[in-house]
Amino acid sequence: MEKPVIHPYIPIIIGVISVALSAIFVKLATADAGVIAFYRMLFSVLIMLPLFLSKYRKEVMTLGKKDWIFSTIAGVFLAFHFILWFESLNYTSVASSTVLVTLQPIFAFVGTYFFFKEKLSFKTILSALIAVSGSVIISWGDFKLSGTAFYGDMLALIACALITTYLLFGQDVRKRLSLITYTFVVYSISTITLFFYVLIKGESFGPYPGSDWFWFILLAIIPNLFGHTLFNWALKWVSTNVISIGILFEPVGAAILAFYVFGETLSMSQIAGGMIVIAGIVLFVIDGNKLREKFFSKKA
Repeated sequence: MEKPVIHPYIPIIIGVISVALSAIFVKLATADAGVIAFYRMLFSVLIMLPLFLSKYRKEVMTLGKKDWIFSTIAGVFLAFHFILWFESLNYTSVASSTVLVTLQPIFAFVGTYFFFKEKLSFKTILSALIAVSGSVIISWGDFKLSGTAFYGDMLALIACALITTYLLFGQDVRKRLSLITYTFVVYSISTITLFFYVLIKGESFGPYPGSDWFWFILLAIIPNLFGHTLFNWALKWVSTNVISIGILFEPVGAAILAFYVFGETLSMSQIAGGMIVIAGIVLFVIDGNKLREKFFSKKA
């Protein structure tokens, strides 16, 4: 496998910052969850279309049966991840929703172990437990065990399982396809899925105020093309586990943004939890062996 142009962790960091804006844009839009998800994916596909047609359309012919099956599953799961997550934001806070939807290591570690036989080191498990515990602390004061908030929490948790499955199937296909081809195929399948969902649900495709169209386009450009597309690029060189750990930083950014945009206050538990999340990510990313080599080589 060829070496990446830049270290995969750099696009992952940019991607995490981009997806942290997603919950804010969704909450600012007035359309139904399925409609927001549909236009987010549709505009993403339309933006990518010229590049795909000019340079990558022939690569679609190389897709085998397994690639189409996995890509279709990934696209459908991505569509329903957006539907459930966007819907959860109508019932619970940005902090709670993003915390639950980013608890992916719980699902990703199990999935990569059974699907790809990836071994989990003690450091990986420990860093995930630290980061997950931080995520729980962030929303500790906001969780409610009854009413609409609990319903929103459950929607976000299911959405978390769906996005992890999307990444797991993508990890296999992405190793054989270029970034643009894989992303275009999966986003197209997701768009078609969302179109029929909106149609069956009887939700309106329009008209909507100009502000909604503005948020639809921003969702396509920032969280999708600068977020999920960068994650898909990184999947060629890193495990789903790496991306799942990185995405745990999303609740920290989303909670801060929600404070400034919606006035959702940040409690001490959310601040403390955010620091713990970052500590878990740092532990996971830093290579202890390399640090020891550099430290002792300088001492020598």
